[in-house]
Amino acid sequence: MAIKLHGHPFSAATHRVIACLEEKGLQYEFLHIDLSTGQHKKEPFISLNPFGQVPALEDGDLKVFESRAITQYLAYTYADKGTPLVPQDLKETAIVYVWMEVESQKFDAAAAKLSFELVTKPMLGMITDDSVVEEHQEKLGKVLDVYESRLAGSKYLGGEAFSLADLHHLPIVSYLFGTKTKALFDARPHVSRWCADILARPAWQKVVEMMKH
Repeated sequence: MAIKLHGHPFSAATHRVIACLEEKGLQYEFLHIDLSTGQHKKEPFISLNPFGQVPALEDGDLKVFESRAITQYLAYTYADKGTPLVPQDLKETAIVYVWMEVESQKFDAAAAKLSFELVTKPMLGMITDDSVVEEHQEKLGKVLDVYESRLAGSKYLGGEAFSLADLHHLPIVSYLFGTKTKALFDARPHVSRWCADILARPAWQKVVEMMKH
């Protein structure tokens, strides 16, 4: 088995890569990196990602880190397998890349903070900072207003087909749907419809099942 994914079962970034591997129908070996013992900060993992963060992927002699870079590598390298996650047309690809950037620069900036406050902190027995939640819910709401407008005229963010632009949102959207922030998504009908669509995908359901074990 050539593909090895080093990650953690509760890591949103790891989930992003697993979702991509499942959409592509690729065989891979999952190697659990124990964050509680600092395994991600020492050898051999630190040779895979010098920043000491999961996930990292090995495909034969290639080593890649950063979840969004990994998904792009998989989408192009295994273009003929499973779900096409990037269009063949360059203009269509440009639009997908726009929304991939929006996810990483705009959406994630607010949504990841909310996920940390509302999901991670309670899991670790820490106190949620309500002022941080309020600030970032306002920021996320403004981003989702733009999404609502986009999705009023497009089935998915990148166009009429599911792509990496949508897939990259899945882990954080899934986590936030278990919190009060879900109301922000529900309040926008086109965003709500889009979330229901992408969260129901069989590949994502496999990730959800993995998280239960």
